[in-house]
Amino acid sequence: TLSSMKLVGGLSGDIGQLTELQILDLSYNSGLTGSLTSQIGSLKKLTNLLLVGCGFTGPIPDSIGTLERLRYLSLNSNGFTGPIPASLGNLQNLYWFDLSDNKLTGNLPVSNGSNPGLDMLTNAKHFHFGDNQLSGNIPSGLFNSNMTLIHLLFENNDLTGPIPSTLGLVTSLQVVRLDRNGLTGNVPSNINNLINVTEMFLSNNRLTGLVPNLTGMNALNYLDLSNNTFGPSVVPSWFTTLRALTTVKMQSTNLGGELPAEFFSIPQLQNVDLSNNRINGTLSIGSNPSTQLQLVDLRTNQIASFTQRRQYSIDLILVDNPLCMESGVTDKYCSLPTTTNTSYSTPPNNCVPPSCSSGLVSSPNCRCAFPYMGSFFFKAPSFSSLGNSTIYISLQNQLMEFFRKANFPVDSVALNNPSRNLDDYLVINLEVFPSPGPSFNRTGIVGLGFALSNQTFKPTRDFNTYVFMSANYDNFLPEISGTESNKSKSSNTGIIIGSAVGGCVVVVLLVVIGMYAFSRRKQPQRTSQQPQQPFAHWDQTSKSTGDVPQLKGARAFTFEELKKYTNNFSEINNIGAGGYGMVYRGSLPNGQLIAIKRARQGSTQGGLEFKTEIELLSRVHHKNVVGLIGFCFDQGEQMLIYEYVVNGTLKDSLSGKSGIRLDWARRLKIALGAARGLQYLHDLADPPIIHRDVKTNNILLDDRLVAKVADFGLSKPMSGANITHITTQVKGTMM
Repeated sequence: TLSSMKLVGGLSGDIGQLTELQILDLSYNSGLTGSLTSQIGSLKKLTNLLLVGCGFTGPIPDSIGTLERLRYLSLNSNGFTGPIPASLGNLQNLYWFDLSDNKLTGNLPVSNGSNPGLDMLTNAKHFHFGDNQLSGNIPSGLFNSNMTLIHLLFENNDLTGPIPSTLGLVTSLQVVRLDRNGLTGNVPSNINNLINVTEMFLSNNRLTGLVPNLTGMNALNYLDLSNNTFGPSVVPSWFTTLRALTTVKMQSTNLGGELPAEFFSIPQLQNVDLSNNRINGTLSIGSNPSTQLQLVDLRTNQIASFTQRRQYSIDLILVDNPLCMESGVTDKYCSLPTTTNTSYSTPPNNCVPPSCSSGLVSSPNCRCAFPYMGSFFFKAPSFSSLGNSTIYISLQNQLMEFFRKANFPVDSVALNNPSRNLDDYLVINLEVFPSPGPSFNRTGIVGLGFALSNQTFKPTRDFNTYVFMSANYDNFLPEISGTESNKSKSSNTGIIIGSAVGGCVVVVLLVVIGMYAFSRRKQPQRTSQQPQQPFAHWDQTSKSTGDVPQLKGARAFTFEELKKYTNNFSEINNIGAGGYGMVYRGSLPNGQLIAIKRARQGSTQGGLEFKTEIELLSRVHHKNVVGLIGFCFDQGEQMLIYEYVVNGTLKDSLSGKSGIRLDWARRLKIALGAARGLQYLHDLADPPIIHRDVKTNNILLDDRLVAKVADFGLSKPMSGANITHITTQVKGTMM
């Protein structure tokens, strides 16, 4: 997975060579553009294809229909054009099918005996096709009783014609959104067969006939039939029998008669909009209205009186009703209410927020950090109230519980600025704060992105289906190579892109090394050169009695300097640990980042050995070898200071943990670069150094993805015994 990695360019047809790939997640990389290669159809083992929020254009390849193992197909929020390929009807194992927010056109394909169609997707639970330009009738053959759909989202398209009665056969449905199309005709009389539906949106069409009979739909929470061309209807009896309702929106539905007071006593009722109708008589909200009731909008009706004229606590709008046209009327309900502020923002957790420097944000736990940010778009929540803070607290708790169980490096989450957009989606901004440091590394961001793009995080049913759109993350904390990091707890969710070819690059690299080492066995052995001046007395107790080390391009640091550069070796700057000791990130006064390997007590060397090592390391200068910047031999401490290599290890990139995409050309360049670095150490360094621990974890990638060999400090000057050792090791690895 490579979600949220700011990738740019097109997706090459070479992707088809990754035939072992099972999950491909490139979501939230808006710089990925161009058409989607048909070679995607070569990935026969693919189960998850997630391209949410990219910049792909052109038609959806027919070849995707050959990916028989596919379960999750999310191509939403791109710029795809053309029709939905009929071949996608062959994806018999598909569970999640999201093509929303594109520019797709044409009809909804159904099978006809010789060609497949969407009606064949009987195992699919989700049809999300909203916010496109799909046209034509909804085919009656699209639905059948064998289907197991729970979410049908066709909102904001150009669909016309009647709602097919076969929709009533799909009794597993829970959410139906057909709003903002050009649908006509009567609502099917069997619509109330959908007894599991909790949210139904049929608004902003041209539906005719009577208001549909929804008797028996007792699970219904959210109903929107607004802005249709229904014939004159009286207030239906099901207004008082559907006791799960939270929201009723029936603006401009030609509804007449008197509202029963019992309607307002529905326990969870929050929002009622029956404006621009023919409701008349006397309005009574009863003696026991719902405690959750917040807004009743009955403007532009024919209501003549209101029994609770001085005794009500809800936002009530009766503008343009006869009772508000009486002279001298000053009741609040006869004027439009002022807009109330329903803003929410996660409060601090019993702490005082600090003043953070530019770009940093204070978390709910009052720590300055760079959060991973984005927005939830909940497409069919069961509630309409935005001012109830318990809703957001519940979502925060669900998110944190999920992150903890998945072992993500998350300190806290914050939600803010809930609103309803023009699609009537509930939009909530999310901030996820890292733990323990101020930034996420690429592994953490990839894990978070995948969990949200793949719908691995599943909120409770009152929030229902969602899409998450991520913002760019610009403040990665890179992982230091050559150590076994004990800081990241990110779980590896799924199969990682690149795993199929990673082993090939490793084999190429090891073959190069093995051939070189074997050829060296046939050459006369070079005599190891000793340092010109061995300083036997240079150590922490008597370093004034001997000469200082003879260094080439490296310098000595005091303990106090390094203490300052690492903020007193703070926990935030502690980025890993290895056999040598702890590794810290630091910053020199000129802004250069450094990696400091601090020897733990008990693993320090004698003064002479340490001096010999740093003299040896200081002579190593090659673009494919990590360079020594300096050392510290002060106050009983032994530390080596190296250049900081920002993109982590080759191992992490091949496995996908670093979030870096390595195509074939780049992998070859990395293999050749690492081989050049090893050749330099073995043949050109003075004295030559044999690397005794060649592995992908000891090859780093800099900001230009140039390979740098690392962790050769424990290696020895070359000898015949070492040549035999490395040859045996390489052969054993390749076997």
